[in-house]
Amino acid sequence: MQLYLPVAAPLPQSVPLYGASVPAGFPSPADDYKDSSLDLNRYLIRDAASSFMVRVTGDSMADAGIHHGDLLVVDRGLPPLHGHIVLAALDGAFTVKRLHRRDGRVALLAENVAYAPLELGGEQELCIWGVVTACVKRFT
Repeated sequence: MQLYLPVAAPLPQSVPLYGASVPAGFPSPADDYKDSSLDLNRYLIRDAASSFMVRVTGDSMADAGIHHGDLLVVDRGLPPLHGHIVLAALDGAFTVKRLHRRDGRVALLAENVAYAPLELGGEQELCIWGVVTACVKRFT
């Protein structure tokens, strides 16, 4: 697992943010004016002191839009709630899964039908490292 920590005082890295939404269906005329700027650090990281990034390996979360090679923003300051995607250590091995808590039972669920749920038993050790808040991917 690769771990990336944000720098203490990140430099503003603003990119142009155009005022028009871009349809993913049929093309439409684009507005050709810049509305504002977007600082990706502020957009992706809520609390730099409690956040870090990890690179995904594998395909167990593909149906959640998380694929091999993607970067995940993980926030250790958020409480892990039922339904959240979390970075967890199960018996010392890291995994990214959806947290399932119901009726006193805990499971880690993949978002790929090829993977069975990880039902936690009494002897297993689970440590939630943080809640996944964003996914960054590259296409080229």
